[in-house]
Amino acid sequence: MIFARIKIYVLFLMVFGTTLGFAQATQKNLQDYLDMAAKNNPGLKATFNDYLAAMEKVPQVGTLPDPKVAFSYFAQSVETRVGPQKWKASLSQAFPWFGLLKAKKDVATNRANAKFEVFQNRKSNLFFEVKSVYYNNYYLQRAIAITKENIAILKIFKNLSLVKIEAGKATIVDVLRVELELNDLANQLALLKDQKAVLQTKFNNLLNRDVNLEVVLPVDLWQEELPFSEEALLAEIYKNNHALKSLDQKIDAFNNQAILAKKTGLPKFNIGLTYVNVAENPLSTAFDNGKNAFAPSIGLRIPIYRNKYKAMLKEAKLLKVSATSEKKEKENKLNTLNKNLIKDFKDSNRRITLNAKQARIARKVLDVLLTSYSTDAKDFEEVLRIERKFLSYQLAYQKAITDKNAAAAFINYLLGN
Repeated sequence: MIFARIKIYVLFLMVFGTTLGFAQATQKNLQDYLDMAAKNNPGLKATFNDYLAAMEKVPQVGTLPDPKVAFSYFAQSVETRVGPQKWKASLSQAFPWFGLLKAKKDVATNRANAKFEVFQNRKSNLFFEVKSVYYNNYYLQRAIAITKENIAILKIFKNLSLVKIEAGKATIVDVLRVELELNDLANQLALLKDQKAVLQTKFNNLLNRDVNLEVVLPVDLWQEELPFSEEALLAEIYKNNHALKSLDQKIDAFNNQAILAKKTGLPKFNIGLTYVNVAENPLSTAFDNGKNAFAPSIGLRIPIYRNKYKAMLKEAKLLKVSATSEKKEKENKLNTLNKNLIKDFKDSNRRITLNAKQARIARKVLDVLLTSYSTDAKDFEEVLRIERKFLSYQLAYQKAITDKNAAAAFINYLLGN
């Protein structure tokens, strides 16, 4: 009997002795995955190409309209003093008011820059998703390992109960209680494995690679910290958040659109040159007989109907007001998010400390109860209850680390990292 008690105690220490260890884990694998996602994710590629397409709009709107060339042939020659006109050709070029083309380019550039910030925001969000799924994959990996360890311990309890039954110091009820616990843990283990398979697929899809590839995870997860002090965090978010930067570019675009509306309502110039081919008149003695003619011209297009241009200017101003209000609304939401994330981060830190402490205490209590049960077969129900508590503290400890890192990852997303 003493040998059985010592054997169980040794196995107990082997299984649980290193559960709460803090092994150093490298972050290199996660960084490699982030680089892979940035390179391969199709959604990110689509957003980047959308930005590139918007940039191609700048040279389209920043150039003069194409020159106009015309050719006319006189079916019946027009007789003049110096000879009959055979045909004529003209070339003309329209010129907008000074600064109009620049205003168009500025509007197109602002809109392209807004799309670039959308791309950057999409990339930051992708990085958050990769990190979040990575951390949850880690949690499920540890949850599976911890559950297996607890199943192994319960099997030891079961064997001990059988020994006690043979010695007449326990009843079959103890074995059946262990069976109930084992069935519950077996079901929980199956669910954890299914969840991990789903997350592995999600993770690999974010990286746009084979969904069957294993995700390399650390043995123990490091703990992320806030990149700035709590007081400075909100100001940094307002400064660096890509969604806010995109709205800033939209506001600048509407400012330039107002300038464009004003300049569109100003006169436009047209400069041209007409060449007339003149044949010689055999009856004329003029010194310029048969001399071809050149006719330069200049025109002015005056925008008389002003309602259109007034509406364009009013539209730009209203859109600016709308974008400004949208930015304020976004800042308010970011403020709330920031407060909530800091709360979650602090709560995770407290839960890490609490569950580590609780798990150590539960392990000591379980050790004492197990020794007592090995001696006189008492308090077996309490042994199982504390074992369940020990399992829950272990899982809660790992979940707290995962939640802490997820909160830090989301804060980094808001910071545009």
